[in-house]
Amino acid sequence: MDGVLNEATNKVHKHELGETDFRTYCGAASHVSHDSLRLISVERATRESSASRCSQCFGDADGP
Repeated sequence: MDGVLNEATNKVHKHELGETDFRTYCGAASHVSHDSLRLISVERATRESSASRCSQCFGDADGP
């Protein structure tokens, strides 16, 4: 599953399907500078950078 990693908060969000930009299901990344965002698989983000998952994007999230 594709995700958007906010490197400033180390939180990964679900990437909105069909969007080429950094749009997320929860909309949290809409006000963040693109310099702080990266497209990455959710699994890779949580494994390699120990990112937490957005609680609004993921029903079983591990972070607020």
